[in-house]
Amino acid sequence: MKILLFGRKGQVGWELLRSLAPLGEVIALDRHSENFCGDLTNLEGIAQTVRDVQPDVIINAAAHTAVDKIETEETLPQIINVLAPEVLAIEAKKINAWLVHYSTDYVFDGSGKTPWLETDSPNPLNVYAKTKLDAEQKIIASQCKHLIFRTSWVHASRGRNFAKMMFNLAKEHKTLKVIDDQFGAPTGAELVADVTAHAVRFALDKPELSGIYHLVASGEVNWYNYTKFVLDYCRKAGVDFKTPPSGLIAVPTTAFPTPAKRPLNSRLNTNKLQTTFNLTLPDWKIGVIHMLDEFLERRL
Repeated sequence: MKILLFGRKGQVGWELLRSLAPLGEVIALDRHSENFCGDLTNLEGIAQTVRDVQPDVIINAAAHTAVDKIETEETLPQIINVLAPEVLAIEAKKINAWLVHYSTDYVFDGSGKTPWLETDSPNPLNVYAKTKLDAEQKIIASQCKHLIFRTSWVHASRGRNFAKMMFNLAKEHKTLKVIDDQFGAPTGAELVADVTAHAVRFALDKPELSGIYHLVASGEVNWYNYTKFVLDYCRKAGVDFKTPPSGLIAVPTTAFPTPAKRPLNSRLNTNKLQTTFNLTLPDWKIGVIHMLDEFLERRL
């Protein structure tokens, strides 16, 4: 099997390098790659890359994810998040390749408290979410074989994430205000990558499995309790924070106005994914602990 991976230096892309390796030859690109074009702003370039490589599977792990910045940008988000996936889908269709693409819980408006199903009607609240929904629709319209994984609250030991940001803030401040009315499941990049590799191998000769799937860790938590879990775990590991346990303060989303509106309910129902691919998704705490252990070990 030949796999063409875009976005190899991102959190998920980096983990995909590991998880995909046993499946076959992986040609992994980023926007600075030299032998083939991996720059999603170069639409003809990435189309030519697909034609030259002739992969069995194309995986797009690249995206413009600066959610607030995108609110005031016009061209770049459209090219990277919509037009590039459409080009990859069209080229995948031509060569009968699979396309794996990552989307987001943000396609929903965050109303209610029930985990979202793949069949629920999207209603994006911000520009980023709109571009991700548009990409989903472009891929489906191309009629290529595809796996679209909607995920959320992704973290990794490599790069920046919410847990590390809270860790650093707690080292500097006596009090921390954290939102307590947004709910989701922190999901490790390595879990996303491992499930992707499993699903690709499972679906390779089963085009009927083409579709959208929700991929997040099990369980749920809000940002406040996520922060509390992270800081408590680090304290038990011997870390001293300037923020005491009593200094963590729960606040509503309205306490932190942002250019892009965030959904309150980011819960995703993963029954379709688990049933289709015979998987059991672990509780979010397992991935967070693994990430924290790696992070703390590097600090020693």
